[in-house]
Amino acid sequence: MNKRILYKALQVLIALVWLVNGLYCKVLNQVPRHREIVGEILGEDFAAPLTILIGISEIIMTIWVLSGYKSRLSTLIQIILVAVMNVMEFILVPELLLWGKLNALFALGFILILYYHEFILKADAAREQTA
Repeated sequence: MNKRILYKALQVLIALVWLVNGLYCKVLNQVPRHREIVGEILGEDFAAPLTILIGISEIIMTIWVLSGYKSRLSTLIQIILVAVMNVMEFILVPELLLWGKLNALFALGFILILYYHEFILKADAAREQTA
């Protein structure tokens, strides 16, 4: 597969991860476990509004990913957010995670995809385009 096409396809896939988690799971509250996690970690009084704010932030991340603006910064922030969020959940509320402590493997997989997409595939796609 053409590396430029793969790069764009992964960009859309990454954006969809943020969009589904932000809009569907959190803002529309279609996966109440997310609000429960926020409630356990930050307090039940703030769970609903904070979950919506987190969801809106994830929707903004979707737009940022799709825009390609300062993509390295975007990728670094995504990696840090996913790592911090999953370490906190792993330690504080593993019983609320879909796959329990195995969620950490999915988070690591997503982090590796983010890294590969921005720091390896992007350069390969650029070289392929100039060749």
